Amino acid sequence: MAVKRLIETFVPENYKIFLDIDRKSKTFKGQVAIKGEAKADTVYFHQKDLNITKVSAFSVEADFTVDNANEEIAVKVGHEGQVTVAFEYEGKITDNMMGIYPSYYEVDGEKKMLIGTQFESHFARQAFPSIDEPEAKATFDLSVKFDEEPGDIIISNMPELLNIEGIHVFERTVRMSTYLLAFVFGDMQYKKGRTKSGIEVGTFSTKAHSEAVLDFPLDIAIRSIEFYEDYYKTPYPLPHSWHVALPDFSAGAMENWGCITYREVCMLVDPENATVASKQYVATVIAHELAHQWFGDLVTMRWWDDLWLNESFANNMEYVAIDAIEPDWKVWESFSVREASLALDRDATDGVQSVHVEVNHPDEIGTLFDAAIVYAKGSRLMVMLRKWLGDKDFSAGLHKYFETHQYGNTVGEDLWAALSSTSGKDVGAFMNSWVNQPGYPVLTAEVVDDTLVLSQKQFFIGKGEDKGRLWQIPLNTNWKGLPDTLTTEKVEIPGYAALKAENAGQPLFFNEAHAAHYIIDYKGELLDNLLADLANLEDITKFQILQDRKYLAKGEVISYADVVKILPAFANEESYIVNQALNQIFAELDIFVDDESETEKSYKSLVGKLFAKNYARLGWEKKAGESAGDETLRGTVLSRILYAENPEAVAKASEIYAAHKDNVATIPADIRPIILTNEIKVTNSAELVASYMDIYTKTSLQELKRELAAAVANIRDEAAIESLLKDFKNADVVKPQDIAFSWFYLLSKDFAQDAAWTWERENWEWLAEKLGGDMSYDKFVIYPGNVFKTAEKFEEYKAFFEPKLSNPGLKRSIEMAIKQIDARVALINNQKVAVEAAIAAVEKEL
Repeated sequence: MAVKRLIETFVPENYKIFLDIDRKSKTFKGQVAIKGEAKADTVYFHQKDLNITKVSAFSVEADFTVDNANEEIAVKVGHEGQVTVAFEYEGKITDNMMGIYPSYYEVDGEKKMLIGTQFESHFARQAFPSIDEPEAKATFDLSVKFDEEPGDIIISNMPELLNIEGIHVFERTVRMSTYLLAFVFGDMQYKKGRTKSGIEVGTFSTKAHSEAVLDFPLDIAIRSIEFYEDYYKTPYPLPHSWHVALPDFSAGAMENWGCITYREVCMLVDPENATVASKQYVATVIAHELAHQWFGDLVTMRWWDDLWLNESFANNMEYVAIDAIEPDWKVWESFSVREASLALDRDATDGVQSVHVEVNHPDEIGTLFDAAIVYAKGSRLMVMLRKWLGDKDFSAGLHKYFETHQYGNTVGEDLWAALSSTSGKDVGAFMNSWVNQPGYPVLTAEVVDDTLVLSQKQFFIGKGEDKGRLWQIPLNTNWKGLPDTLTTEKVEIPGYAALKAENAGQPLFFNEAHAAHYIIDYKGELLDNLLADLANLEDITKFQILQDRKYLAKGEVISYADVVKILPAFANEESYIVNQALNQIFAELDIFVDDESETEKSYKSLVGKLFAKNYARLGWEKKAGESAGDETLRGTVLSRILYAENPEAVAKASEIYAAHKDNVATIPADIRPIILTNEIKVTNSAELVASYMDIYTKTSLQELKRELAAAVANIRDEAAIESLLKDFKNADVVKPQDIAFSWFYLLSKDFAQDAAWTWERENWEWLAEKLGGDMSYDKFVIYPGNVFKTAEKFEEYKAFFEPKLSNPGLKRSIEMAIKQIDARVALINNQKVAVEAAIAAVEKEL
């Protein structure tokens, strides 16, 4: 059943909104006058949990009917045509980070509150009656009154026009969707600057932080806007760009036009003690949200089935922008490690959603924000497209797209049309197989009787029904004399030996720069040639070889035992990206290794030997002039060396902890999570857990909070684990925005998994009430799918979640998790014996 579109009965042009908000009672009163065109004599608006007291049309009271089940109100306006429909109503400030909601924090022991908004995807209706659909663009005249106290300020999408006796009146917005309206008020501090083109840029936070945390995001925001204005050849369309860190925030950030809101850890950077990795993360989040100011805000998808248009694009552009303004960071390596891996994992499960997917129920909208598909896979497809077109044609096509569709709504074909017109290539034909089909292909390359045979087939992890899907695969090969794309199931290219000679005998590889969404199964001599020539290959190609072999093993095309056997060839690699590939492989091999087994002893020794050279090279302290890659790699290497129980490293970690135990925030940030975790593992002290949680509650450093939550999950003490779980229901200790992360840390530990799983099942109703509709809610469905690995847990998962398949917001995640656990159980059953033997054999060889 298709979702009812209310724009079909009423097309809004302008909203005049007045809100009178009382923080203490968590209530507000509202008035809104919506000018637009009635398409029928009865028109419909969205509303949710509003007490509507009066409705008028043509300045006279109108009959209305509220339908709470469908979040609608029907208004009899009498006839079609131009009309202003006015509402008077009352509402409540919510505590689930949607609509108008509070953020709680402390300054010097005093509890305080900011009020902010989160209207994406369909929560503006909780603040004012509206046509709460992306296509229903209009202008907004916003006025807000609140229980103002000295020091309070209020900001919104547009500059404040005037203040009339405490009523803050903002300039009229440009034409935009309801979900982009925003305001924040409370006791905030800020830093401001300007771009070269004169746009005022500001960063805002609570006063729980030092003002210095606002400098880095301000610099990145200014330079990102300048980059986008140049790249898009389209001016930033508003007078200002505000960036606001909220203490309570469901997602990572939200692209409200001109008033972007963030989770604090995604925006604030401590200049005294921040890692390159955390700076990169914050920079890419800011660049992502700023990419949306054009792509998503200026031009918006017509309906939520094209959400990928917003998110896939912004996820790609964040890396394009940051690579341009901070080239030394080599962020495309981070893209391969993080985004590509995320996409390849999830997209190989049969039944996964495609990037473009139908939306038939409002509650399904939340399920579209799948980080692995709409963000990671979608951005990989954009990277692939940009490489295929070339940067010049890609940039020119975007300019044409913005010029044609500014302040309007589009579908995916509109973007393809703009890019086709500037490049002369049929972008739609190339991209539709990738966007509209779920999954991705494995490209098999082998030499048979001097003929190079290339074939494609959908790749599955676990059970999968082969439906004969084909993709237009850009081969991106290093050899001359091969086709650009593989569009058929198979192609045979005779004269392999002659071709190799023409290409100077170099080993053949595909998917150069890791720019396209597929994996490669090199057979026989093709794989041998690559492994024999590792010293001459680019780091990204080495990374790909390891990553592709890992996925082939996960999909049981080969065995993980085969992967273990090639690991020693990579023992001397120094690059960040190759070592991350090794680290990811060990994260996958962990499932085959039982606690306190003989295999575990061999495995830890193998891990230690493979990272020994980099441990000796990098040590514990930053070196002057070292690369961003080395700084980031140090944490991975130390973590693995400590896992291997290197006695010198374990002692050194405890020594560093002892030197900083009175103020753990001063531990150098690049090694701090490792030091904190090691101390819990070494002492297994419930008292230390309590000490960490005391710091967790009091610190305003969000990164430190995350590190402490990860560290305490390593305690092997039932009472301490129960205490940690109990804290999840105490918002003074663990904020609702952080429950999912902290719970996952416990769930992923074998010794804490039963307790965490029991807690979820016993508290499901509470979770549904506290987080239902929130973006972290379905994590409690997804995370067990990521870690459960026994037949017993598989049955328990199905018993608990299959009865919930009728919930449209959870259905897809439940079905996917069932398939993932089933595949993992089968993988362990099929490969465990061979993997254990390979670990023992390879460890002895090294």
